[in-house]
Amino acid sequence: GPFGLLQTVADVVKLLMKEDIVPTNANKPIHDLTPIISIGVALSTFAVIPFGDTIEIGGQDIKLMIADVNVGILYILALTGMGVYGVTLAGWSSNSKYSLLGGLRSSAQLISYELSMGLSIIGILMVAGTLQLDDIVKEQAKYLGGWLPAWNVFLQPVGFVIFLVASFAETNRLPFDLPEAEPELVGGYHTEYSGLKFGLFFLAEYTNMIVASAVITTLFLGGWHLPRIENI
Repeated sequence: GPFGLLQTVADVVKLLMKEDIVPTNANKPIHDLTPIISIGVALSTFAVIPFGDTIEIGGQDIKLMIADVNVGILYILALTGMGVYGVTLAGWSSNSKYSLLGGLRSSAQLISYELSMGLSIIGILMVAGTLQLDDIVKEQAKYLGGWLPAWNVFLQPVGFVIFLVASFAETNRLPFDLPEAEPELVGGYHTEYSGLKFGLFFLAEYTNMIVASAVITTLFLGGWHLPRIENI
């Protein structure tokens, strides 16, 4: 396409048209199910993240979030913990040494950094006094000393660094790409996947990156609130 603008479209069509290759000795039902688990968990996590305050429709105030859950933080931690099932089962069901090692690495990594991620937000919960994400954002709309936004990145800098590092590990970004390490594992847990199934793993991974960015913004960077915007 012109200036390579259709490259993304070509990649999607290529993944859709590629043959679905399943190893002979693989556990086919679980092999088929694991990409659905991964993408389903990734998309469901985004449901509780607020992307705005409220709007009035028909005399009712509607919150700009898909699901208004009063334990939003616990919901996110629970679902991110479930995401390990898709990766681990993908490695096991493929009946491949490389895939199995990738799945085991991923499960160990996700479980260990999940603990760090949970501990890093305890300070935020103590300051905000709530588990609701929109209320946490509203708490950050205040000002310290009348000029500095009361964002949790300023109130909880150590927690922010820990949460950021744990998010990199949860999404398998460098230098935490052990589950997919190409030099020794070829491609990790999705080595034996092709076509649309591989595409779903790919989509789930990048969806998790977007969700992690949205959660960091919500918890530490003031969410939708911008400093001094109310004065414009």
